[in-house]
Amino acid sequence: MYLNTHTYYSMRFGTFSEIELLELARENHVKKLVLTDINNTSACLNFVRKSAEYDIEPVLGIDFRNGAQQQFVAIARNNEGYREINEFLSHRLQKKLMIPEKAPVFKNAFVIYPFEKILAAETSQFLPHEFIGVSINELRKLRFSKLREMTSRLVVLQPVTVRNKRDFNAHRLLRAIDNNCLLSKLPPEEEAGTDEKMLPQEILEEKFEDFPFILENTRHLLAGCSIHFDFSAARVPQNQQVYGGSKEEDEKLLEKLCEKGINLRYPNPSPEILKRTETELKVIKKLNFVSYFLINWRICQYAREKEYFYVGRGSGANSIVAHLLQITEVDPVELDLYFERFINEFRTSPPDFDIDFSWQDREDMTRFIFEEFEHTALLATYNTFQYRAVIRELGKVFGLPKEDIDLLCEGRAPQNNMDSIHRTVIKYGKLIEGMPNYRSIHAGGILVSNKPLTSFSALDLPPKGFPTVQFDMIIAEDVGLYKFDILAQRGLGKIKDTLDIIAENKPEAPAFDIHDLKKFKQDPRINNLIKEGNCMGCFYIESPGMRNLLRKLKTDTYLGLVAASSIIRPGVSKSGMMREYIMRHRDPERRKLAHPALEKIMPDTYGIMVYQEDVIKVAHFFAGLSLAEADVLRRGMSGKFRSRAEFLKVEEKFIANCRERNIEEKMIFEVWDQIKSFAGYTFAKGHSASYAAESYQSLFLKTYFPLEYMVAVLNNGGGFYSPELYVHEAKMCGAIIEPPCINEGDFHNTIKGKHLYLGFGNLKELEQRVAQRIIENRNFHGKFTSFENFIDRLNIGIEQLSILIRINAFRFTGIDKFKLLWDAHFKLSKAPQRPDQFALFNPHHKKFTLPDLRTTKLEAAFEQIELLGFPLCSHFELLKEEPLNRYGEKDFKDFRNGNILIYGYLVTIKYTKTYKGEVMYFGTFLDREGKFFDAVLFPPVAQQYSFQGPGIYALYGKISEEFEVLSLEVIKMRKEAYITDPRFSEENPVTAQRLEKLKNLEERKEVKPQNQNPPHVI
Repeated sequence: MYLNTHTYYSMRFGTFSEIELLELARENHVKKLVLTDINNTSACLNFVRKSAEYDIEPVLGIDFRNGAQQQFVAIARNNEGYREINEFLSHRLQKKLMIPEKAPVFKNAFVIYPFEKILAAETSQFLPHEFIGVSINELRKLRFSKLREMTSRLVVLQPVTVRNKRDFNAHRLLRAIDNNCLLSKLPPEEEAGTDEKMLPQEILEEKFEDFPFILENTRHLLAGCSIHFDFSAARVPQNQQVYGGSKEEDEKLLEKLCEKGINLRYPNPSPEILKRTETELKVIKKLNFVSYFLINWRICQYAREKEYFYVGRGSGANSIVAHLLQITEVDPVELDLYFERFINEFRTSPPDFDIDFSWQDREDMTRFIFEEFEHTALLATYNTFQYRAVIRELGKVFGLPKEDIDLLCEGRAPQNNMDSIHRTVIKYGKLIEGMPNYRSIHAGGILVSNKPLTSFSALDLPPKGFPTVQFDMIIAEDVGLYKFDILAQRGLGKIKDTLDIIAENKPEAPAFDIHDLKKFKQDPRINNLIKEGNCMGCFYIESPGMRNLLRKLKTDTYLGLVAASSIIRPGVSKSGMMREYIMRHRDPERRKLAHPALEKIMPDTYGIMVYQEDVIKVAHFFAGLSLAEADVLRRGMSGKFRSRAEFLKVEEKFIANCRERNIEEKMIFEVWDQIKSFAGYTFAKGHSASYAAESYQSLFLKTYFPLEYMVAVLNNGGGFYSPELYVHEAKMCGAIIEPPCINEGDFHNTIKGKHLYLGFGNLKELEQRVAQRIIENRNFHGKFTSFENFIDRLNIGIEQLSILIRINAFRFTGIDKFKLLWDAHFKLSKAPQRPDQFALFNPHHKKFTLPDLRTTKLEAAFEQIELLGFPLCSHFELLKEEPLNRYGEKDFKDFRNGNILIYGYLVTIKYTKTYKGEVMYFGTFLDREGKFFDAVLFPPVAQQYSFQGPGIYALYGKISEEFEVLSLEVIKMRKEAYITDPRFSEENPVTAQRLEKLKNLEERKEVKPQNQNPPHVI
């Protein structure tokens, strides 16, 4: 009887979930229920999936509204009708069109118009599938309305939006947030009625007992509706099932591509390679994953045609078929990658292929996929209300002052006086927290279906410009839709751009193949960089934690880097096994401590679980779980399991099986604790190997073309560190750093020989269009010959010109920038605006007599800090007081286990907590010679001293050693003062003298000639 129910996916309107709606229906003895969220289908699939558990037959529809104004409710008679109403809503959402008053003619859906709307419009003609909906409150009006005579068209339309007074209050608050108004100013028409509740089925029927034909019509309508989606374990995948003309053709194509791939990857294939290929192909065919592989192959084929760099990773990297199809680069035979992690006969979902493209190429790849495959859409995610954000929004709705809102966000009472409004804000903040706020887009998930995706939901069209379903990855997998991950990363952009920069800056460099990983793996210079942790700017391995791990492991091999790429993940480190791995790696004797069974299962990692497939191996071989049960563990670790009960059941089976095998209790729970610590934080070995391969490519470029590579790093947005640190690294590699230059620079950073010219894009306040016009003018007319020539050729305002002068972009003129600033003010202060055109005749510029003005190095440094964000000199040159010593990282070995006072420029801070919840910090610094060193502030010290932003710190502490890596345990810390900005310091004699001269000059400033007509231009 309930044809118009809402969940909180009726965004900023509904107040509870689809599960709570089903619970409510069961409590009220409802046996068949229609879900009709407002212009949204996000909850529909999960509503259908869960309904059987509540003994409720589901029906789906949509409440079509303009804002809060209801136009009509459409209810799907069947799956085809659901697709129809989704297509109608999709068109309206994508074109940003209003919902019309009159619904289109749906072939497989009913339409219900609200009673009040029909009454006002005096509509009397209805199609067979159209009805008039009457709520309980509207029965009084119905008695005295002509509409009462339309006995075959009237149905019950009792909306369900709230459950109680608390829900209604939350609803009003959500409406006020949505309308961006005070609660007291919320228009009544913007909110639901207090009566929009679900009554027990019997009471609802009693309310309509005087109108039995309405009840009969409603029952008849409901009886004509049904919906079905298969959520069973045996469900058929809904992805595109055939790539070519038929399944047989697809299988032949896959076999042909594998044969071709064997010739490419393995010119002399061993029996092992041929056997593994044959085994994989059998399983892929049996599980109907052939088209899934071919679609991924086609995506990668297009990327190769366009010469886009890409990396195939995820569990799919464990597959030799994926390697043969050039989806992945890592060799699963060489790395002994576990096939069952990738795919096994008990797996219901296809393997994961995460394909990374350069951030510059990903959009074109997405466009290609949408054009190549017919039924395609992006996946959605939901941004939910976070507690602080809710408190802030509710504070505005109640009209609280900003100071009170800020204190409430911090969990404090304003002026130690918590009144009723403050308590209400907190109360409803907790209630609204976690509700959906708005839809967003999954980072890279794309669905390619075997039928229109409107069969599953309506489609939005977000700013990215590609249709997007209204449900997330978990729901997609539930219904048999498995995503293709098309992701973007900057590491590939760095590699690609470096090759272009090398071709331009070092055309004479010997040719090389950036994909020749076999050669890179054997290069001692590259391996030495890994061993020393000298990996600044290199993909995935440049963070302080990773560089320290590499130094502790002293690894100098590809396989060592593969392991390190996974060990650094929180799952391994939090379990305490990272330290144990390092000890076993360094000390062969300690490897004997491993349990014999675990050592046999994982010999390469010394009996320690490092990769996702290690968990599957341990569950299968150590605890005797089936591969299907082990896969539940695998999914649980990655946070993809639906049922925690299922996960707990596997845990019980794991422990019980181990006991049956007479394994010691201590060992059982040690192993299980390791497995649990992996949750959400582990990589498959193939995934780590793919990352390590890209790391080797970036390491090769840094080894042999360090300056070109660092320019590419800067141009691709840097990485773990700020741009300043990559400029510093380029300087340490031998670059001569030049500020932006009018004649030599570009929008991006460029390298000419050893001179690295910072691009105009680094100037915070310089408009991009100004930079573009400078470059276009220079490219068309040649270099600028003087400051006057620049002004004559380019229409530029004094503010933008001042930025260029202050950064010393006109240094080619040999004129001090203070003189140029005055010159610019004289020449531009009253100059008329004109287009950028080349002058037919050189204009005459009046010469002014200026005093001798000189810019000091310190003044230039502060200008650079203001305009670039950092100085091009050392920060140590800006200290107010000279450091008491010149100790640096190189001196740590002389103070081992002793105390030292050292000065360092703060690079990065990592905030963490101990298992007791105490705060501690890890800091990375640069010494005065530009070398990195690490420091740790343990909780007692962290309570006394805190970091006060970037700058140089005096650090006193003890030099400790762990695995031959030295670091500083801070005892005392103080931030050092910089000199006063000399540009504004009258204490500086030079500055005071300049200010006096400028004052006199202003008094003597000449008036410009009257004739200010611009020169003739062409």
